[in-house]
Amino acid sequence: MAAKVYIVYYSMYGHIEKLAHEILKGASSVEGVEAKLWQVPETLSEEVLGKLGAPPKSDVPIITPDQLPDADGFIFGFPTRFGMMAAQFKAFLDATGGLWRTQHLAGKPAGIFVSTGSQGGGQETTALTAITQLVHHGMIFVPVGYTGGAAMFELEKVKGGSPYGSGTLAGDGSRQPSELELQLANHQGKYFATIAKKLKGSS
Repeated sequence: MAAKVYIVYYSMYGHIEKLAHEILKGASSVEGVEAKLWQVPETLSEEVLGKLGAPPKSDVPIITPDQLPDADGFIFGFPTRFGMMAAQFKAFLDATGGLWRTQHLAGKPAGIFVSTGSQGGGQETTALTAITQLVHHGMIFVPVGYTGGAAMFELEKVKGGSPYGSGTLAGDGSRQPSELELQLANHQGKYFATIAKKLKGSS
């Protein structure tokens, strides 16, 4: 059976969602892997979202905690809020207490990708502080490290991402993920899927 990789994300303005689609392409390119996109529920009202200038949500299906055990691995994506994951994603993880009690996610690999407003806005701390969620579930954190090659060492172009996972810089919201950032996201999807497939094969 194919290894199932769920790419689960929250995106308010679309930056994380664009990375998610590229990660999906990378993961889906690995033979023996079935990758699927999911988004977590929104916690803000339509009125508040309208005032924040958030575009309408896409038709990517909404995931519920009880669907997580069906996957063999996860790549979680979210924007930062003061150096940590957005509250919407934290609320989703807070609802996984039942899975924690039964240890249904223990031993499953998980990766992380992020979006921040600036270079110092939490590209690393957002991923680093999110690892605590994985630890309590007994999941295995899979960083991308420096496996992305020369792109990881690019200094002339502004770029998001780190050894913790791919990422993008949103600026004031108008900046979209660059070709380099999308390249690293695609690599993360492919790299993670390869590891998820190996772990499933050894279980």
